Amino acid sequence: METKKTKKVNPHRAEIKVARRKTAKPLLYIGIVSIIMLFAGLISAYVVRADNGNWKVFSLPSITIMSTAIIITSSITMFLAQNAVKKDNLKLTAWALFLTLALGIAFFITQIEAWKQLTAEGIYFIGKFSNASGSFLYLIALLHLAHMAGGLLALMVSLTKALLKKYSSADYLGIELTAVYWHFLDLLWVFLFLFLYFYR
Repeated sequence: METKKTKKVNPHRAEIKVARRKTAKPLLYIGIVSIIMLFAGLISAYVVRADNGNWKVFSLPSITIMSTAIIITSSITMFLAQNAVKKDNLKLTAWALFLTLALGIAFFITQIEAWKQLTAEGIYFIGKFSNASGSFLYLIALLHLAHMAGGLLALMVSLTKALLKKYSSADYLGIELTAVYWHFLDLLWVFLFLFLYFYR
């Protein structure tokens, strides 16, 4: 008579998994704090340099308002994904993650379009025709997009796992970490946009 084989769980591997879960969020928060410090330093340098004269004043392209609306909407779809996975609705989770990813890419596109408009207006990042005001704007926007790239990668991983049904209401740490980082990037951009829009 054949007996049903039971799958043995490697206790060492289980311990590693638990340890990763305990350290994942603290490490993410440490990373977020370091990003905040980076941008705080840039904003401080921006303010100091703006007060030293030879500062070209210009308006942000109107498309940056669209960028801001897009990234705020992406946070809403991210919240939707979080709520869906808690209810084991993996189909809705995947759709919400896909929409968040699409909106993130749209944000990238609108940002690049904004840079094209600025260049057409004679606002350059570097070169003999550049000014510190434009250089700071490009640098801040580029650094934010660099961190957004990491967020898009995390979204791709989370979306793939959701499609493979690797998440459940009992295990959705990957989506939770992605959501925390994505919402942070959203808030960071809103702050940067308001600062750059009003402090010219």
